[in-house]
Amino acid sequence: MSDSEQIGSSQNTEEQAEAQAERAEPAEQRAPTPEDKLGEVQAEAARMREQLLRTAADFDNFRKRSRREVEEAQRRGRESILKELLPVFDNLERAASHAESAPDVKSVAEGVRIVAKQFVDTLDRMGIKRIAAVGKPFDPSVHEAIQQIESTEHPAGVVIAEVQPGYMLGDYLIRAAMVVVSKGSPGASSTSEAN
Repeated sequence: MSDSEQIGSSQNTEEQAEAQAERAEPAEQRAPTPEDKLGEVQAEAARMREQLLRTAADFDNFRKRSRREVEEAQRRGRESILKELLPVFDNLERAASHAESAPDVKSVAEGVRIVAKQFVDTLDRMGIKRIAAVGKPFDPSVHEAIQQIESTEHPAGVVIAEVQPGYMLGDYLIRAAMVVVSKGSPGASSTSEAN
């Protein structure tokens, strides 16, 4: 072979080697090394950690905001109730101061009755209802029996007297009514015991 042929063939060989090297590079890119995989996994873990931290911070902010909103709603609720009840209290104070200088008890009693009616009306506007008790069948979901007595006037299981009134706010029991319940007539209980 001549020099020019040798140069040409060596150039071909170099070109072929470069072509093979170029073909070999994509093969290496298609099969990543374990270090490459580790790097990708670490990058994904860092992204997930960052996302988790942001989510935790968002949740913490939501929780704090919710707590503030609940406290504010409770404060507004208490304020609303006090605005409704303060006129009743003012009238009760007026009645008490008038009682000291009143010439007769009847005028004081009438003043107290007016204030009590104002209080009941205020509770009614707020949706608070007094539980009916006397003459009604005993209901353990709204009545609390503190005594049971024999009665010829009332059948067994009927409320005879109310010791302390109970109140409901819609369907929610605020306070159960304390009541006295009839056992029935004395003869009825001994007859039922005999059977």
